[in-house]
Amino acid sequence: MCPFGNASLSPWHLGGHQRNPQASGVSCREGSARASVPSRAGTVPTCGCHPCRFLQNVFENKPSIPEYKVASVQKSRFILLHYSVFKALWDWLILLATFYVAVTVPYNVCFTGTEDSPSAARSTIVSDIAVEMLFILDIVLNFRTTYVSQSGQVVYDPRSICIHYVATWFFVDLIAALPFDLLYVFNGERETSLVHLLKTVRLLRLLRLLQKLDRYSQYSAMVLTLLMSMFALLAHWMACIWYVIGRKEMESWLHELGKRLEAPYINNSVGGPSIRSAYIASLYFTLSSLTSVGFGNVCANTDAEKIFSICTMLIGALMHAVVFGNVTAIIQRMYSRRSLYHTRMKDLKDFIRVHRLPQQLKQAPGPRGAQAGAPAPALLAAPPPSPRPPKPAGILIRF
Repeated sequence: MCPFGNASLSPWHLGGHQRNPQASGVSCREGSARASVPSRAGTVPTCGCHPCRFLQNVFENKPSIPEYKVASVQKSRFILLHYSVFKALWDWLILLATFYVAVTVPYNVCFTGTEDSPSAARSTIVSDIAVEMLFILDIVLNFRTTYVSQSGQVVYDPRSICIHYVATWFFVDLIAALPFDLLYVFNGERETSLVHLLKTVRLLRLLRLLQKLDRYSQYSAMVLTLLMSMFALLAHWMACIWYVIGRKEMESWLHELGKRLEAPYINNSVGGPSIRSAYIASLYFTLSSLTSVGFGNVCANTDAEKIFSICTMLIGALMHAVVFGNVTAIIQRMYSRRSLYHTRMKDLKDFIRVHRLPQQLKQAPGPRGAQAGAPAPALLAAPPPSPRPPKPAGILIRF
């Protein structure tokens, strides 16, 4: 029997209009074809009348809720994740090797390349070969390391990884990993300065450091360490250049240093101070110029040295602005919470003084606050939320 066949039913509400099934010319008779409409409790028997068809459409056209699942990543066992712990430790090892190259290569080019003893010029050959092996192994690992595409997806396909690496950093890494120390085998004891000069192309690895600065910019201690390391590295490079200028110039600062150390130059090539004393004096001068603190014991004598001193002072002013600006931002970020606490306490004390609150409200609740006479922290708290209005009574229909 149709549930709407009774004439005493209330008007049917459909779309905001009151409609009676009998007034619309549609009657529900017994014996008509019946259907079943699924509901939460079971099935609802219906016939072919308009209200029954409406209920049938409501229940049968219920939209399905999509289900989201995390798809399993299909990758080879030989693919290295770029965010793994091993890759992070490996990047730190490569970073240390890059800093080693940035320190030793300019030093060997400028200082040990002019040394008469070949053993002094080749004193770092073992460590240089170890660094070359690390760079070659890093190239192999980069061919199997995932990366993030421009759309923000992690790429696991080996072919796509190889194409991306060849198109970005492969040639830079390849030039930096060339085994220049093998030239010692063919040249024997000669051409050591040429080998050191060819190794300067390894400084291209420093370009990879700029790529990783954004990753470590959120760590204050790491940013401060990198800035101080770059400042010291710049001073080291300029000390090497300062020594080369002194070797090429007549009556330069090196000659004055040799006279003070009672080791003067003979014919502008023989004698002079030791490499150790010359490097310490060069580093002392460049750090004094970069920090704008000079005592005049090591000064510029020739025009080339004076021009270099002017450039050093300008670079030092720029480094001061960069380093101290970042240090100020880091320290301000570290003490931001404490500053916010003191600001709120000052505002609270001003509020108490302006509104002349009684002594009982000035003290915090509890024995410790009452004895110390501390301002009540409850005044800083937000007011309690207002109670929600009750829901209107009615019939709740769930489909």
